[in-house]
Amino acid sequence: MNVRIACILFGLGAALLPGQDVVKIAPAGTVKVEYEDSQVRVLRFKEPPGTKMAMHSHPPYVSVGLTNDVAKYSFPDGKTADQAGKPGDVQFSKAVTHASENTGKTKAEAIFVELKTAPAGTVLTGEGDMVAANPAMSKVEADNDYVRITRVTVPAHGKLAMHSHPSRYVVVYVSGGHMKTTTADGKAQTANLAPGTVRANPAGKHSNENLGNKPTEAVVIELKTAAK
Repeated sequence: MNVRIACILFGLGAALLPGQDVVKIAPAGTVKVEYEDSQVRVLRFKEPPGTKMAMHSHPPYVSVGLTNDVAKYSFPDGKTADQAGKPGDVQFSKAVTHASENTGKTKAEAIFVELKTAPAGTVLTGEGDMVAANPAMSKVEADNDYVRITRVTVPAHGKLAMHSHPSRYVVVYVSGGHMKTTTADGKAQTANLAPGTVRANPAGKHSNENLGNKPTEAVVIELKTAAK
């Protein structure tokens, strides 16, 4: 389920030959729509060894690996790419058309956040920016016209200072944890989050605290695309 190399090498050419929707062609039980609105579609892939996906297309998207995986990708021009990934691998990809096969010996699981609209010039780095407010816990993995992808690692009993998200964003919890979120009006909520949990959130301002005894790692995907 790791598409990083494939998209870099072949994404531009493949994007010119659109295929089918992966949800429609996937073998039963291997792809689930976790969330969808006018801006994004969030897919969870669970592919047992040997699973094959016929030729299909994705719009620009972000992938987050949740397991180790080994896969082979085939493209409309006949080229192929073999890749391996591990939990927490994250990558932005341009639109791509490909077929895939899980050539590993274990089930591969990943989250895809497909971007349904064009870039809108959204600025994320203003007052209260999450990364600027929490530099020790935030690592920007990618930043382009579509998204900013940040890996956030909150140590045991650590806290992310109050910060703002000026647009919708999606969070993929790589390690899970017991987290507390406090909004700007002082309201607080706690949640026990399993590894692989996905949350789609509206713009807002809040702080986060790790109530657990282990670090919590998450990938935060802030959208710069147009809202409808």
